[in-house]
Amino acid sequence: MKSDHSCASCLYYVYDEDYEEYICDMNMDEDDYVRLMSNSREACPYYRNGDEYRVVRKQM
Repeated sequence: MKSDHSCASCLYYVYDEDYEEYICDMNMDEDDYVRLMSNSREACPYYRNGDEYRVVRKQM
């Protein structure tokens, strides 16, 4: 899937200790997942910037 955003900076991209890898922790059902994987959009519709300091840097 193409993306304008990196999963590494996404709020939903978290480390799962059970799988010992990073996963997308967005709460979606199977239909949403299939739609996301088969869609040719340029950016993930669930992407949320996980950088807590982004707003603060803009204010400086």
